[in-house]
Amino acid sequence: MEILASHYGAIMFLVLAFGLFMAWGIGANDVANAMGTSVGAGALTLKQAIIVAAIFEFLGAFLAGGEVTSTIRKGIIDPALFEAIPEQFVFGMLSALLAAATWLLIASHRGWPVSTTHSIVGAIVGFSVVAVSVDAVNWGTVGEISASWVVSPVLAGSIAWCLYKSVEALVLNKDDATAAAAKWVPLYMWMVGFMISMVTLLKGLKHVGLDIDLGTGSGFVDAAVLSAIIGLLVAAAGGAWVRRRLSQDSGMGIETIFGMLMIFTACGMAFAHGSNDVANAVGPVAAVVQTVQDSGSIAAKSGMPWWVLLVGAVGIVVGLATYGWRVIGTIGKRITELTPSRGFAAELGAAGTVVIASGTGLPISTTHTLVGAVLGVGLARGTGVVDFNTVKQIVSSWLVTLPIAAVLAIAYFYTLKAVFI
Repeated sequence: MEILASHYGAIMFLVLAFGLFMAWGIGANDVANAMGTSVGAGALTLKQAIIVAAIFEFLGAFLAGGEVTSTIRKGIIDPALFEAIPEQFVFGMLSALLAAATWLLIASHRGWPVSTTHSIVGAIVGFSVVAVSVDAVNWGTVGEISASWVVSPVLAGSIAWCLYKSVEALVLNKDDATAAAAKWVPLYMWMVGFMISMVTLLKGLKHVGLDIDLGTGSGFVDAAVLSAIIGLLVAAAGGAWVRRRLSQDSGMGIETIFGMLMIFTACGMAFAHGSNDVANAVGPVAAVVQTVQDSGSIAAKSGMPWWVLLVGAVGIVVGLATYGWRVIGTIGKRITELTPSRGFAAELGAAGTVVIASGTGLPISTTHTLVGAVLGVGLARGTGVVDFNTVKQIVSSWLVTLPIAAVLAIAYFYTLKAVFI
């Protein structure tokens, strides 16, 4: 503990620097991935996507301000193992932050959308193995998280495929597409209202202590009932608006309508991402701060300081604005060509997968989910419109994320020990 006390200033500086670097990586990769469909489909410009992310990611992160977050991401290791060696825990979490951020930088430079969760999990596994032992890692949990490599893209791709096929059959391929849109778009608006409400309630607002109790005995069912009602309101209001606009401007394109739906979906997903994934990703920062300030005491859960959320919120916006265009290009252009209707199906398919996972406990990655959804929309139009070389590169980057993050964390862990011990 004397080591932490004697180097308090230096450690807190590194926490701030590494946390900001990690948040920048989240913005450049994770948030860019979430905004890629909207930009690629032309529903939002890059500047507009940055503004949407800045507002809704920031709001989402700060609504999670009262959250008590898990000190060890996803229960990968038992913090009790580090009670006798708190300095190892602090240097380990610092190395995990730097390792995950480094991999996100490399992946973003290459335009690869990778999982922030897998990056930080791999890094924590790496330092834990050398700091304690192989037995310190909950390999069953690691296996469940790794399973999302398959579960996320397959499920999201299947949902997006079905959604786009329905859009084609009910609207796009009709002789009178305008009349078909007036008839069927309210259904898709209900889906948007329902899905985004579910994602917000289950992934976004769960951190603020919002307790919805409709007497069903299940929080998921309560959220579903409330979301269905919200969806009906959205469908009624949106349907009336669409019919009025179509009657006033018969030349308004069908893709314009789906582009508007995409914007609402993007806002909802950004809010949920900011309140859930961003808070979790900067969890190691909160863990180090609490351990240093509590004289080496390591807790399984810790409060999230407001300035940590501020670092996360600012970092992701800067990351998206300065480097996010690379991943956006991959998601929005390189996998398959997107239009608003195709992007809408992909975004709603990803949101639907998040909802299903929340209700069933399926391990998913939001990054893998959206990539799978875009691929599913492409396959709905035929294999000839999908760039499988790009898909191969993306999948390869997923497979190496855990081991590369682990190796980087080990190298940084030994470096920090050499400097401070």
